[in-house]
Amino acid sequence: MLGNAMLGIIAGLVAASAIPALADDGDGRDSRCALTPSVVSSIQGKLTVVVQNGNGGLFTPNRMWSAIVDREGRLCSIISSSLDAWPGSRAIAIAKASTANDFSNNQLALSTANLYGVTIPGGSLFGLNNSNPFNPVFDDPRTAAIGRVPGGIITFGGGVALYDQQKQVIGGLGISGDTSCADHSVAYRMRHLAGFDNIPGGVAPGNTDQHHLWRPSEPEHVRTTALHRPRRHSLIGDPRSDPHRPVHRPAGLG
Repeated sequence: MLGNAMLGIIAGLVAASAIPALADDGDGRDSRCALTPSVVSSIQGKLTVVVQNGNGGLFTPNRMWSAIVDREGRLCSIISSSLDAWPGSRAIAIAKASTANDFSNNQLALSTANLYGVTIPGGSLFGLNNSNPFNPVFDDPRTAAIGRVPGGIITFGGGVALYDQQKQVIGGLGISGDTSCADHSVAYRMRHLAGFDNIPGGVAPGNTDQHHLWRPSEPEHVRTTALHRPRRHSLIGDPRSDPHRPVHRPAGLG
């Protein structure tokens, strides 16, 4: 009898371990990532290819962190293309993915690059960066983060929303580890190659979510690699001025 009882307990433990674990976020929600593993891997699988060249920045290949969140902001994946990627960029990548997801919808896609001009001093959304701070618990890479909602707001290049074939937003992709322009380039190209750039419209030239210094004559998945800084406090550039003339100031790091 005792032997049979022990066998029953062991069998129960084995069965329980086979059930996918849920993160305990304290509010009773199912906190598994809503994106399928195939969707996540199809996007993250583009990182090692895209960082090789063509993005500008400080490093070739770029040394990037890449994060994906679902529509509820739950972290689905966080990886790096190099063991030498900046440790601080891990949290930034997560926050960029969260920001792009948080401020895009099924009518309009906003990349984190689009938010830069309106969130600097004098901009109409100045202070937005303080609205949803990153949870510092997730600064420690040993903390279980998949399925949780780390939050965070970043308003410079590197975050783009993810859209399915029906032009419905399903989450966000965040890239960090180089200049903000290079981060934006990698995110934009990864999303394009994975087929999740079916945006309904944007505020940048060509009705995209590129940063507004992108040239409409270039292919949609390519951006100018020169390092620019927007000069206006609006989501789009001033059509009365030349939006492609570089402003020679130090490039921001992302």
